[in-house]
Amino acid sequence: MPNIKINEPYLNFLLPSTEGKDYSLDMPSLGEIKVVIFSCNHCPYAQAWEDRIIAIQNSYKDKGVSVIMISSNDPVQFPEDNFEKMKERHSDKNFNFPYLFDESQEVAKNYGAERTPEVFIFNNIGLLQYTGAIDDNYEDESSVKSTYLKDALNSILADEKPVIENTDPVGCTIKWK
Repeated sequence: MPNIKINEPYLNFLLPSTEGKDYSLDMPSLGEIKVVIFSCNHCPYAQAWEDRIIAIQNSYKDKGVSVIMISSNDPVQFPEDNFEKMKERHSDKNFNFPYLFDESQEVAKNYGAERTPEVFIFNNIGLLQYTGAIDDNYEDESSVKSTYLKDALNSILADEKPVIENTDPVGCTIKWK
């Protein structure tokens, strides 16, 4: 269960990106609505949703939405999740959002993230509005019936509370040190 509850403010951080600059949620270059996704390179669930995350950023960027993806996995246990491999993944997949490295794992712990991927959406005043899964079918995008992330974003953009505020995230567990 997340440490940040619905309607609580985001916990800021300063983390290095695969593009060589540090990011914080207070950066003016980010949209007003922040979609923080804990993810990683090696998890098949995370990989299955990557193209959908890219598409969501493409669809919502002009509406003031920014996706920020964070890997918090221990790179000693899982070398494929180290910072150099994250840079390669960012380049290979052509991510259109920052991919950040939480080497200390403090951000994931502060948020209460447990899975990859796990989503936290903050509205334009920085309050958590949704947490959980991206949609209801990681295996087959054409079989998705519930688009939790998109539905929550559409509600927030319409100045409404999401109908569903949390779902159980589906994915690999974060690999703790």
